[in-house]
Amino acid sequence: MDVETLKLSYTGSIGNAVIQLTGSKSESNRALILGALSKGKVRIQNLSNADDTFILQKALSLAEDSNKLITLDIGPAGTAMRFLTAYLSLTAGSFILTGSERMKQRPIGILVNALNSIGAHINYTALNGYPPLEITGTFNQTDNRVAIKGNVSSQYLSALLLIAAFLPHGLTLNITSTLTSKPYVSMTLEMLKETGINHRWENDSITINHQEVKESLLTIEPDWSAASYWYTVIALSPIGSSIFLPGLKDASLQGDRAIVEIMRNFGVVSVFEKGGVKIEKTEVSAGERFFNFKECPDLAQTVIVCCAALRYNAHFTGLETLKIKETDRISALQNELAKFSVSLTEEEDQHYYLNTDTKTEPSTVTIKTYEDHRMAMAFAPLAMVFKELIIEEPKVVGKSYPAFWEHLASIGFNCN
Repeated sequence: MDVETLKLSYTGSIGNAVIQLTGSKSESNRALILGALSKGKVRIQNLSNADDTFILQKALSLAEDSNKLITLDIGPAGTAMRFLTAYLSLTAGSFILTGSERMKQRPIGILVNALNSIGAHINYTALNGYPPLEITGTFNQTDNRVAIKGNVSSQYLSALLLIAAFLPHGLTLNITSTLTSKPYVSMTLEMLKETGINHRWENDSITINHQEVKESLLTIEPDWSAASYWYTVIALSPIGSSIFLPGLKDASLQGDRAIVEIMRNFGVVSVFEKGGVKIEKTEVSAGERFFNFKECPDLAQTVIVCCAALRYNAHFTGLETLKIKETDRISALQNELAKFSVSLTEEEDQHYYLNTDTKTEPSTVTIKTYEDHRMAMAFAPLAMVFKELIIEEPKVVGKSYPAFWEHLASIGFNCN
């Protein structure tokens, strides 16, 4: 079967561009669950137009109207799989929750075990510990405390926290290991707070009592994860180039706001102005060459590829969760970087080293995306480095940023 491709080249000049990003997928998906649990008390403004958000929205609608066993196929939408597993356990009806072939390889046993231990009825229909799931929404709470690992996926914790206030006895999460992606848990708790749901976080325990949701409006901020690709574009641009990103806030709920500090090491400064943030290339030299992605793993591909493009050798940690994402992102990065003689090698203690000493600049490079939207978008700015860049399966960006190629074209990228 022929693979669809998109050829990219760059002959433009950014100047002072403006890019209007879609709403945050992470915030939108949390808001959708809260809206459904609250029976419409929680309203949403500036919802993301990402495929993952539409998938979750459709699944919630189908579940609400169901009075018989139905199958909900969420494709590659990982957040939807985790959040729906918890939500459906409280929803009257019987459901088969499934997804893409890759989704069936992504573990969910930790969350299922946690939910079943407090009264949910969830079974596996195929491989133990993995989707598809059979969920019967006859939740009868048997305990208000659950122990759960925090170093595998913060989405497990967020899924539980989103339903906690709606359980008759509330819920206390005891986090039994180092918490990965803590900002995403903080985002969940802050959004709950905006709807009137309070929590108590002491040491490794988070408690949410049973409580009523208030009438509220959640306004979704634009997506900082999407913003990260424009930081790479500016990092690869001449000094003085700038892009304005409307709507982004300095005091953001999103952990990927960390890109602001990270990209200072690439000569990119961020100035928060009324209505958004201006990012500008101010110098060529790099600063720090050690980056920890423990709290912002979705930025890893962006920064690693940017380092490769700029010939910056660098060390990275906090990449543990990348192997169970849309693809094994470590392996995918290693494969694609090798196409222009850059290596990413694992050292001891889950430290990785990027070596660009032998980097080449072939006239054409073809990037495989592995059904992973972030592979496509992280590598796309390399069209500013190579004469021609070919992206396989370009439509994968729809998962989080459908207008990405259109926005690239608006600043001088040739996309055909």
